[in-house]
Amino acid sequence: MFLFLSKLLPLFVYPLGLACVLMVVALVLSWKRPRLVPIPIALGLIILLVASNGWVANSMVQSLEWQHIPPTELPQAEAIVILGGATRSAIPPRPAPDLNEAGDRVFYGAQLYQQGKAPVIIASGGRIEWRGGGSPESADMAQILEMIGVPPSAILQDPASLNTHQNAVNVRRILQQEGIKKVLLVTSAMHTPRALRVFQRQGIEAIPAPTDFLVTQQELNEPNSSLAAILLNGLPDAQNLDMTTRAIKEYIGTAVYWLRGWL
Repeated sequence: MFLFLSKLLPLFVYPLGLACVLMVVALVLSWKRPRLVPIPIALGLIILLVASNGWVANSMVQSLEWQHIPPTELPQAEAIVILGGATRSAIPPRPAPDLNEAGDRVFYGAQLYQQGKAPVIIASGGRIEWRGGGSPESADMAQILEMIGVPPSAILQDPASLNTHQNAVNVRRILQQEGIKKVLLVTSAMHTPRALRVFQRQGIEAIPAPTDFLVTQQELNEPNSSLAAILLNGLPDAQNLDMTTRAIKEYIGTAVYWLRGWL
């Protein structure tokens, strides 16, 4: 039930969901208090305009992504942990598992392995049956890792985790079984602050290895580079709306995890 509610309830506070709620309020008001209808409509419009603004989106994402940028080369560790959320199962007509935008996690984990940063990769992630279905993400990641040169003997799997807290709990068990102390934690940069705190809460010596950065110095400089760029950056954009929503999701997730004592 917690998993379902954790997916459902935030939808109503994300910009798009909140705007839809306000439109419903406007419809209800149109029957009994038509004079008040412009208020929820205006609020919904303002929410969408602000959330889809380039400066707002970049600022919110940067506030998360730039918290754990490694100052120097990553140190050696005993294992590389790659968190799920990066693949789509091989459900027809897909001939094999696909990578989504967060697929950088898998490539970066493989790159760190090939650089000799650790001798083992732990692929952590299950699959919610009623949301996407298919094989566990750990199996999909393992298949892709093997295709890009990581030997099967170097891959361990946690196929049961359905959220970040379960990732940390299940990975801790694997580490205890294998006698591993220090790990490189590979996940999307926006997800790194919450994931790192959850893993550390479980007593895991985790070193952040963020990837999948959405905001770079170029994204910060480009909107101010010319008058045309400034005008375009102020217009509504679906990608900016998605970035803002994902940042809000992380902040909400952090608050919920704190309340549950997982951080």
